[in-house]
Amino acid sequence: MPFDPNSAESRRRRFRPIPVRMLVPNMITLLAICAGLTAIRLSTEGRMELAVAAIVFAAILDGIDGRVARMIKGQSKFGAELDSLADFVNFGVAPGLILYFWQLHELNNGGWIAAMVFAISGGLRLARFNASIDDPNKPAFAANYFTGVPAPAGAITVLLPIYLAFLGVPMPPATLTAFYTLLIAFLMVSRLPVFSGKTVKMRVPPEMVLPVFVSVVFFVALLIGYPWHILSAGSVAYLISLPWGWKSYRDQERQLAAQTHGASVASPAPPAAPYAAPVADADNDDRPAHLH
Repeated sequence: MPFDPNSAESRRRRFRPIPVRMLVPNMITLLAICAGLTAIRLSTEGRMELAVAAIVFAAILDGIDGRVARMIKGQSKFGAELDSLADFVNFGVAPGLILYFWQLHELNNGGWIAAMVFAISGGLRLARFNASIDDPNKPAFAANYFTGVPAPAGAITVLLPIYLAFLGVPMPPATLTAFYTLLIAFLMVSRLPVFSGKTVKMRVPPEMVLPVFVSVVFFVALLIGYPWHILSAGSVAYLISLPWGWKSYRDQERQLAAQTHGASVASPAPPAAPYAAPVADADNDDRPAHLH
């Protein structure tokens, strides 16, 4: 039966309402895009503290939308694509422009190239992540690691010179800021294994719910009261922890290789059957029965 686009069934499919559970995470992602675009505007106006705060707010929303989607079972292909586009704007374009308007413009074209390379690296990082999600050749333990520094972490870390300037530390030379920006861009597109913690089960025992809740509230209060101290310390600690993620990945890779080699040695190929002389067919044998 040919498909009729004007039939009642086709109209019902075309105008089928979208479940609310799928709209909620997408609205959070759109709010994060608004925060990233607002950060760009604030940086052009010279209000750097609010611009950086908008990037941090966008990173918080980025960590929330996926968990909300899984919690209410509102995952969708559209939401995944929208989240990637939001990450490119919020954690690729916006931080690069903030750094350019803050100090990199002193290097003229060199500063613009550094900001542009960081934004492009963020886009390449997200494209590689989307392309490797369904890679069947990845070992099971690799699900607990990112390939390269993720875009939100790269955006928060690359703004470290601005955090230090807000704390009263003398502003570094523009050349050093450009080099640091290119370093973070390289870490984003590199093959460095970075611990993600995705497979870590976050089940909290009932007796620990209240202490965990108080700890989260205390951390949020510290972040609001001392934002630049917390962001500076967190960025430095994250950069220092990168070699541990690489070492953990290599150890598990060697362990898997040893187990595979041991399994191949423990189960050798079955031995070949011993040689048996061919037996003549009695019906077709024309030799005499007795030889004198």
